[in-house]
Formats: sequence, structure tokens, C-alpha cells
Amino acid sequence: DMPTDAHQIARSVARLNRRLRQERHSDLTPTQMSVLGAIRQLGEATPSAIAAFERVQPPSITRTLTSLVEAGMATRAPHPDDGRQVLMSVSERGEAVLAEERSRRDLWLSHRLTELTATERRTLKEAAALMERLSTL
Repeated sequence: DMPTDAHQIARSVARLNRRLRQERHSDLTPTQMSVLGAIRQLGEATPSAIAAFERVQPPSITRTLTSLVEAGMATRAPHPDDGRQVLMSVSERGEAVLAEERSRRDLWLSHRLTELTATERRTLKEAAALMERLSTL
């Protein structure tokens, strides 16, 4: 039945996400890492655009952005068209941290994937596409 399926999927996704986070070796918190990744995906972006992307309220993103700037992971620049706004971007150091974390995570996951059959890997790839679609609905 539906709740059981929903519960099982949610639990599995949460467990895999937790396991992938355990492969991380950065000093950044999961929230900081998520926001840094969001800035990278968006390119230069305003704090409100980042908050919308992360589905959080703008005030709660401010502290995270400040900590990323202080850690040298992101930079803040004046908005060229709107003096009240700033544009956030990922610094070179931030890019390096993201790339390192991504490759560490991908390496762990690719090792795990070799333990599956070709059919299982194909099923998982199809499921990933579906989960991506669910997350954007």
C-alpha cells in the first residue's frame, strides 16, 4: 500500500544520503555544503534566489552565506543593477572543496555500484531520474 511504499522510499533515500555525507571530509556543515553547491549550480546569485533554490526563508540563509564568505568558500559582490542586492559566487577555494567532496562521494558510490548487477544498476539509474523528477514537482 501507498504509505508503506512512501515510507520505504523516504527511509532509503535518507539512509543513502546519510551514508554519502559520511564520506565527506570537509569542515563544512551539511547546510553550508548544500548552500555552496546551490551557489555553484546557480552561478552568481542573490541571497533570495539561493534561499528559493534551497527552499528556505531568506533570513535563514544569511548566516550560512556569511560563514561561507568568512571561510573563504564564497564571495559577495555588489549587484551591478540593484544597489540593495549582493551577488554570491563560489570562490576558487570553494570550487576546490566542492570538487574534492564530489569526487570522494562519487568514488565511494561507484565502488558500491560495481557490487550490483547490470540490471540493478539500470534500475537504479531509472529510479534516480524519477527521484529527480519528484524533487522538482
